[in-house]
Parts: sequence; structure tokens; C-alpha cells
Amino acid sequence: MTDLAAIERAMITIRRSQSRRALSRLAPEGDQTVFGVLDALEELGRPATVGEVGAALGVDQPRASRLVARAVEQGLVIRQADQRDGRRTLLALTGPGRSLLADAHRSRQEMFSRAMSDWPEADRETFARLLTSFTAALGALTDRPPAR
Repeated sequence: MTDLAAIERAMITIRRSQSRRALSRLAPEGDQTVFGVLDALEELGRPATVGEVGAALGVDQPRASRLVARAVEQGLVIRQADQRDGRRTLLALTGPGRSLLADAHRSRQEMFSRAMSDWPEADRETFARLLTSFTAALGALTDRPPAR
């Protein structure tokens, strides 16, 4: 098997493991469908519009609106007026939303730690560096508009 074929197989395995069932084992109790919204807001690092959250999640506006509504209903996200443009509404994490994210980070990292428990520290460091570099490069490729 070539390196590229092995990487492709590994990526397929990762994608399959990210099903709702698998994710529910990696995160604290709660509505798993809202974790994407929380993760997106955390990654953006600032209040964001529904459109920005949708773009970060790779979903259309109606789906993003439904996901955001669930997060708001659960008190994990609040809607607030944009001080620069009163026509826009921004979304921000609440205290409970930040707390749930912190719990999710701890759960995920514990699972990753267990999966790599017999790896030498140098291998963990190399894996973290290479995986981060790979996902950044892949994201740059997939975020580009298609060539014409």
C-alpha cells in the first residue's frame, strides 16, 4: 500500500469514527448536535453570525439556523446585537457553553491519551506536529473556490 493510500484509509477511518454515536462517547452528556456550534464559536474566538458558524461547519444557512437555535434554547449560546451594525445579530458562548466545551476537551483529550498511552513522548509530539500541519494544508485546499 502506498503512503497516500494508507493516509486515505486512515482518514476514512477517522471520518467514520466521528459519527454521532462515537462523538457521544467522547463528550459529556448533552445534545451532541450543538457541539459543532460551540466548537465553531470557540475556534472563531469572537462573537459570530449564523452564516459564519454555518461556513465553519460546512452546512447551509437553514441547517446552521436550526443548530444555533438548539444551542440558544439550551442556554449554551446567546444572541446579541452587533454594536457596529444594528441589523446583525451575533452569537456568543455563555458560561454554561464554555463549561460544556471545557468538559468536552477534557473527555476528548483523555480518549486520545488512552489511544496513545504506549507511544513514546517523541512520537506524540511528532504526530501532533504532523497532524496539525496536514489538517491546516488540507483545510487551505478545501476552503479554496474551485478552479475554473
